[in-house]
Amino acid sequence: MKPLNSDTAPEPGYETAQTKNGFLVLASRLVFDEKLPIRFMYKTVPEHLNDTGWRMFTGYETDDFLADEMKNLLPVPLEKICLLDPSLTPLVQYNAGTVWERAPDTDGWIQVYDYQIPVPTTEVMITNDVEEFIRTKFADKETL
Repeated sequence: MKPLNSDTAPEPGYETAQTKNGFLVLASRLVFDEKLPIRFMYKTVPEHLNDTGWRMFTGYETDDFLADEMKNLLPVPLEKICLLDPSLTPLVQYNAGTVWERAPDTDGWIQVYDYQIPVPTTEVMITNDVEEFIRTKFADKETL
């Protein structure tokens, strides 16, 4: 089994063997508001039962735009997005860790192997020093 970030393509069947339970993708608002085509997409581990894990973008999103996910990424049924762009249908069968892109004004998709899929992060402090924990935990409080 090859790692997902390898520069070589995995063997056939490797990338489409997962069970698919979800039916929603998160698509950029620009796909609908500006009628721009999807040109970049990746599949992450689904966040809930209805989520396929697919995240779809036009390529024109700014960092500020993407920072407000609740406003700018829309949950869309997978079937609807595939009706808007039938070239997505064979691609959405792939597993988490898969990334696709297409150049402007082309219909063909290219699989990407060197993109690091973003993952949610949680800041955690680990210490065995109780006093340090209390100082850090209550640093913004005036008194304990």
